[in-house]
Amino acid sequence: MEKRQLGSSGLRVSRMALGTMSWGSETDADEAASQLVAFVDAGGTLVDTADIYADGDGERILGSLLGDVIPREEVVIATKAVARRNDGPFGGGASRGALLSALDGSLRRLGVDHIDLWQLHAWDDSVPLAETLSALDYAVRSGKVRYTGVSNYSGWQLATAAAGTSLVSTQVEYSLVERGVEREVLPAARHHGIGILPWAPLGRGVLTGKYRTGTPADSRGASPAYAGYVEQHRTDRAARIVEAVTTAADGLGTSPLAVALAWVRDRPGVVAPVVGARDTGQLTGSLAAEDITLPDAIKAALDDVSAIQFGYPERWPK
Repeated sequence: MEKRQLGSSGLRVSRMALGTMSWGSETDADEAASQLVAFVDAGGTLVDTADIYADGDGERILGSLLGDVIPREEVVIATKAVARRNDGPFGGGASRGALLSALDGSLRRLGVDHIDLWQLHAWDDSVPLAETLSALDYAVRSGKVRYTGVSNYSGWQLATAAAGTSLVSTQVEYSLVERGVEREVLPAARHHGIGILPWAPLGRGVLTGKYRTGTPADSRGASPAYAGYVEQHRTDRAARIVEAVTTAADGLGTSPLAVALAWVRDRPGVVAPVVGARDTGQLTGSLAAEDITLPDAIKAALDDVSAIQFGYPERWPK
């Protein structure tokens, strides 16, 4: 798998990241091990988790696989903090105390002495930004963290944070059906040398085409826990995009999943889409996109059908 620089940093990562949001909930430890082996065997290095995934079990499972299944030095571990884990005084948020407590918890659950990429999961209006950023700086100086990033920040939030500390990445929802980050987030990231890690690069599953004629019983769209999450992208506009993706896939002799993933993977500023899977079969479908390079004509057609509106004073991407 091709490797890319993460923003303007010296850190090189695979151009696809393995997401672990389902580990500990929909995906058990044995299946997680199979996924991790398949990902690393394909040349993948960046593995993304968070302290709140399955109440910490996502990190615990990943930690249990390091050493015995995959050598620690073969993967770049990315995790996140800020989201509320419990009702205690340090159980969530972006205060210095809460962040450093979260960091110690993540290190313990992962069973490692440092985290390669530590990310703020969300902006916290209740805490002075200087306090939040001081915790990131301390984490790096202490040796517990190598690089820092953010997630789900708007353009102005990203630019403001980047002016106060060294950030190498921002993780945001980005796909053919969700291109809103192109208005302000991507220009801010480009200006500050920050790499984009798209989450939900398959439009929460919609871009695979599985919902074209209904809702499969075994899909997240049929699950009470995830139906609302998927429904957001089941719109008339999304349906037109899915048809275009399917047509492109038919012409290239590949899957809609591979086309949608290749499109976002090769967008300007993108380093590595974060791809999650409930089982190894799903992951294998995503890994197949590594062999796909979209022709310019198909990229242009997909750009056109999924185009978003830019208005004053937003800048057009260049």
